[in-house]
Amino acid sequence: MFEDEPKMTALRRILLSAALAPLALGLAACSKEADVPAGPTGEPIARIAAPAGKSWSETVAITVEGGYRMGNPDAPIKVVEFASLTCSHCAEFAEAASAELRDNYVASGRVSYELRNFVRDAIDLTATQLTQCGTPETFFALTDQVFAYQAGIFEKAQSASKEQQQAAFALPPAQRGPALGELTGLTEYVTARGISKDQANACLADAGKAEKLAAQTQQQGEQYQVEGTPTFIVNGKKTDYNTWDKLKADLERLGAR
Repeated sequence: MFEDEPKMTALRRILLSAALAPLALGLAACSKEADVPAGPTGEPIARIAAPAGKSWSETVAITVEGGYRMGNPDAPIKVVEFASLTCSHCAEFAEAASAELRDNYVASGRVSYELRNFVRDAIDLTATQLTQCGTPETFFALTDQVFAYQAGIFEKAQSASKEQQQAAFALPPAQRGPALGELTGLTEYVTARGISKDQANACLADAGKAEKLAAQTQQQGEQYQVEGTPTFIVNGKKTDYNTWDKLKADLERLGAR
């Protein structure tokens, strides 16, 4: 018998609501499409040089909100994306946007880009713990690679039997994370990309971090009224679009050109 909803932790809801049914989740909870809001065109913003010996695209910091910010912390245009690693639309955005957003907009010093993981299900939680397992500088590369391999992760997860899934979820929290990493193939995937297996399992065994990620998702979802992913906040304002072409047009409208 499950706990009553008010007593249930954010993490417990994530683990119970989805289990390992990622294909449906990959198509669900995605933001609605809309046009870029009309408005005056801002004056072009001059490029802002990075400190000597540094580049803005390689400047990454963890924010107080728990996101990972790439770029000039004082950029006049600030983009925050709420993204789920099991959302197909988020993967599509990453494929279309990552290189140009990083190399043309963030590198100019005019735009900063912060990604906040919006954890929706057990696979998403496992992937998030692993992408955050290295140094801040490895986060965006690992995130892009997980998005690129999203279909393979779904396939691996769904090949697990119901008995294997139930056995993993029945484990104590410190053992459940590593078991899900093995079950989904995510541990093997990240260990081929620079994260040691011991390091990966230590991150997945961190039940306190899992609770924190789930609580951040719940709190910020309510604060910013995140109804689907990806959701973008540009200079503090929630947008109504979820594609790179519209975000790019908005950045240029604000002067990043």
